[in-house]
Amino acid sequence: MALSFPNIDPVIVSFGPFNLFGQTFEPALRWYGFTYLVGFVAAMWLLNRQADRSKGVWSREQVSDLLFYGFLGVILGGRIGYVLFYHFDYFLASPLYLFKISEGGMSFHGGLMGVIAAMIYIAWKQKRTFFAVADMVAPVVPIGLGAGRIGNFINGELWGRTTDVPWGMVFPTGGPEPRHPSQLYQFALEGVALFLLLYWFSKRTDKVGAVSGMFLVGYGIFRIMVETVRQPDAQLGLYWGLMTMGQILSIPMVLIGLYLIFRKQGKQQ
Repeated sequence: MALSFPNIDPVIVSFGPFNLFGQTFEPALRWYGFTYLVGFVAAMWLLNRQADRSKGVWSREQVSDLLFYGFLGVILGGRIGYVLFYHFDYFLASPLYLFKISEGGMSFHGGLMGVIAAMIYIAWKQKRTFFAVADMVAPVVPIGLGAGRIGNFINGELWGRTTDVPWGMVFPTGGPEPRHPSQLYQFALEGVALFLLLYWFSKRTDKVGAVSGMFLVGYGIFRIMVETVRQPDAQLGLYWGLMTMGQILSIPMVLIGLYLIFRKQGKQQ
């Protein structure tokens, strides 16, 4: 027995098609984009709430700047990371592939590097330490991660390996065999569990960089776990017959996170 994929239409509403300069366009509001929008709005609400409680340390205008550049970091870093980590051969054959966003493809690890670059800029612009910014951002990141995984599930993409567990699911693009709904595992772990872990941990530490470190450790471990049942990328497969690219990229996150949590450091001022 296997569960049937719900076959939710990924398009909420379509606004086309229409012709413009001889080209056909069909703009639409899609669940994938909508889930990210929900995550962004939720993160904005939480960060503004934190700013209001910071007694002048943060203002809503500064939070707005942080969100704007963080969003750019996610989009640019996510796309560049996906091309370099997962489809570098495509890029070598045609560098313009980098700009073919309509063909899909975003990388969390690339997005993370983009956000780090954005946080470095915000720290410089607002005359803060990097970890003062990173510790502010880290607790709200799982909201966007969880929302994105729901979007992946609705799109019927990034499914898991074949399985005989009772909750195995037959995906339209995954063949006739039931597979792990790994998108939902990632929603539960990288979204819900990680958010709760960071909320709990942030109330119990004031060490500079510790909350950022716990994010790296939590996400890295959860991602490594889920990758054991997630279908490896067809163009990459398993490295050394054991590890996926996602696991390889997550190991440094765990190590850096552990260092940030356990290093000797004074309390945040």
